[in-house]
Amino acid sequence: MLISNAYAQAAGASADPTGGLMGFLPIILMFVVLYFLMIRPQMKRAKEHRAMLDAIAKGDEVVTAGGIAGKVVETSDTGFVKLEIASGVEVLVQKPTISAVLPKGTLKNA
Repeated sequence: MLISNAYAQAAGASADPTGGLMGFLPIILMFVVLYFLMIRPQMKRAKEHRAMLDAIAKGDEVVTAGGIAGKVVETSDTGFVKLEIASGVEVLVQKPTISAVLPKGTLKNA
């Protein structure tokens, strides 16, 4: 009475010719933008940091991530560096904690 009858209709010939690819296009585009804006620059920074760590030699003046500044006294293949932070005071730090190499003579002025 109040509800009308519902009849099944035949499927039309208007099927999606792209196969649903257009639905995934925004997601794919988002990942491409994410790669170029975030992932690629981070990989570049990591590569530069790794090159800086490989180039550290005895006599370089460096700053660690904790803010300790010192002169490299000894390097080793095990990933550690011995820093002289004051005359007669040497500390052993891991190489990855070194955040910057300072220009020569910086610590004498401090």
